[in-house]
Amino acid sequence: MGGRWLQIQGDPSVRHFVFEQRRVENAFDRELDRVLARVRVLLASRGVFHAKIHFSTGQVTLWFLRSPFSYRVHLMDEFLSPAICRLYPPVPYPSPSAAVPKASIDAILAQFKRLRFQDPQVYLRAASLNIMSGSVGLRFSCDGSHYLDFAQFLARAGDI
Repeated sequence: MGGRWLQIQGDPSVRHFVFEQRRVENAFDRELDRVLARVRVLLASRGVFHAKIHFSTGQVTLWFLRSPFSYRVHLMDEFLSPAICRLYPPVPYPSPSAAVPKASIDAILAQFKRLRFQDPQVYLRAASLNIMSGSVGLRFSCDGSHYLDFAQFLARAGDI
């Protein structure tokens, strides 16, 4: 991303009604700590370089170093099954090629959780992290999207 923070406003009709809606807790929200812990393991030690967490629909989409042109979509029950880690054997973290230091993954995922629960009307619907490019993607209930570098995201997360 090169330090660029790209913010895109979505559909005006969605933005118009944003304060008339409220986030409704779903099963994915109730399991969010487990979901984020699993995402962390897959990014840190199972060859995932890009993960997109769809909070509102309860799915996780994964891209792997060994096959970067395809992806796998997992629904919550499958994603939280212990068997998923057996599907993806251990792979060393791609240091120094990765733009995101392994130690930063937890802080990024913690901010995703905060943005999901911080406000009942304007909340995180989906978020992504690409450890190779260092990019973070965020999509909110107001239909707005943000794309920025992980370091900028961590430094300015309170501004989002």
